[in-house]
Amino acid sequence: MNGCHKLGHLLVTLPLVACLLFPATASAQQYPTKPVRIVVPFGPGGVADTTVRVVAQKLAERMGQPFIVDNKPGAGGFVAATTVTQAKPDGYTLFLISNGTAVSVSLFKSMPFDALKDFAPVSTLAFFTLAIVTHADAKPGSLKELLAAGKSGSQFNVGTINVGSTQHLAAELFKSSTGLDFTIVPYKTSPDVVGALRAKDVQLAFEILPPLLPQIQAGWMRPLAVTSDRRFSGWPNVPTVMESGVQGYDVSSWNGIAAPAGTPNAIIERLSKEINAVVAMPDVRQKLLDLGVEAQGSSPDALKQLLVTEIGKWKAVVERAKIEKQ
Repeated sequence: MNGCHKLGHLLVTLPLVACLLFPATASAQQYPTKPVRIVVPFGPGGVADTTVRVVAQKLAERMGQPFIVDNKPGAGGFVAATTVTQAKPDGYTLFLISNGTAVSVSLFKSMPFDALKDFAPVSTLAFFTLAIVTHADAKPGSLKELLAAGKSGSQFNVGTINVGSTQHLAAELFKSSTGLDFTIVPYKTSPDVVGALRAKDVQLAFEILPPLLPQIQAGWMRPLAVTSDRRFSGWPNVPTVMESGVQGYDVSSWNGIAAPAGTPNAIIERLSKEINAVVAMPDVRQKLLDLGVEAQGSSPDALKQLLVTEIGKWKAVVERAKIEKQ
């Protein structure tokens, strides 16, 4: 009787165990069963927005549900981020996380979310380098020559967009890494920076590639170097800042996908797998490369480590440049 009782107990218990274990797996296999929203902390038409729309379209094709891009720009990305952190952690609300998220930790006195604790990283989407550019008829003709001229006392102005942007902080990092004494002139928009360089109000500019590509193709602007740790595949003859003699200098903008903390791991892994498959597609890679963007996926852990590294890096730059917190 005792053996029969144990067998009966086991037969009752097994379905209960299965019910506890199976739903998470089943929901991940069935996910998504309704549209997925990707909240983007930037306005429509920019490089981040364009990147996520290209990826979202392919995810919808692969996963059988719409992936809807919801633009919530402004307020330091806080509106978008808070929308996601307050959403149900079920995989149906995602966040376009970026190096801007990492920078904001050092720029603001207080934030309505914790960049490391309130998000579950999924995968990177793409990286895009910045370029240091000058007027085509300007001297010097290379970054090495510019460094030599700067160290001999030549004065020059450098244009970037607003204080605290990746472009501005890249210029500040260049200043502290080289010991050169130049004046950084912040402008409101990328077209303003381009216009200032064309008018020769500034001698150099730090900017992401998309606003620069048409100007370089037109022939009046020349790239001296890219700021990432490797050459941009679209410009194989343009050296990196490190190759030009500034050791350890590496600045890239990047974006990725995160979910609210507490989202089931099975859903995070499924999304990561699908995103990695999408960004490896030749047509996706080419479409983004034409914009000056290099598609690159990652594991959830790699995105988390990238965020940790970037927060530490930009905290040091902000403190060194004595940028006042907002």
